[in-house]
Amino acid sequence: MSLLSHLFDERFLAHRLRSTSTAGIAGAAMAVVMFEYRYFVNHVASWDLAAIALTFLVVKITLMLWYAARD
Repeated sequence: MSLLSHLFDERFLAHRLRSTSTAGIAGAAMAVVMFEYRYFVNHVASWDLAAIALTFLVVKITLMLWYAARD
């Protein structure tokens, strides 16, 4: 067995998948929170932050439907 197969096994890939998913959700949640803060406190709509959150939602729902249809 090579050194890389000891370092990067199935557990590593599962942890990477979970951490990436959690980071994406946290990033989208932060974009929503920042958008709402700027909108309600400063009375300015930051559409770039809304676009980030909307992109996350569209990609997440699309992939959920795609995987459900293929499973």
